[in-house]
Amino acid sequence: MSLVLDAAAQDLLFREARTANSFSDEPVTEEQVQAIYDLVKFGPTAFNQTPLRITLVRSPEARERLVKHMEEGNKAKTAAAPLVAILSADNEFHEELPQLLPHFPQAKDAFFSERPVREQAALLNSALQAAYFIIGVRAAGLAAGPMTGLDFAGVQKEFLDADHTPLMVVNIGKPGENAWFPRSPRLDFDQVITTV
Repeated sequence: MSLVLDAAAQDLLFREARTANSFSDEPVTEEQVQAIYDLVKFGPTAFNQTPLRITLVRSPEARERLVKHMEEGNKAKTAAAPLVAILSADNEFHEELPQLLPHFPQAKDAFFSERPVREQAALLNSALQAAYFIIGVRAAGLAAGPMTGLDFAGVQKEFLDADHTPLMVVNIGKPGENAWFPRSPRLDFDQVITTV
């Protein structure tokens, strides 16, 4: 194999990792979430943007408010997961660019002064960061259950504001009984890779 990452880490992050549909009742700690973020914050984005926002849903009252916006097949597992995160894109991320891009602070106004441009950039780069977050959850020895089966407008109104666009909800924890559906197929190298 040509990869530097050892086989056990490859399995943990990709080959053996699965979307969990049930979880044990073992809690996910603030320290674990901090460690996940402190790892994944280094994933690359355009202009070093950091538009991803993570809302941790811990209280029973907040969980109940979230579950009512999930599609039927996602309600029970969202209600039972040890931790649930709402991942959203901050469409006003450009305000942080002078801090995040100190060698080019004028990027804030030169490239992102118009809201439609910011929304497009925020969507792309927060999606990248969401993928890093899922890999980070796996790196912590936890399972992630990312879901887009939800009422996005309802989640935005309930938990966010007009400047934050919900991307997905992620259930997080140690996998429970019968956590996995059978592994779905993936496309082969020749179906995806083109060399020109």
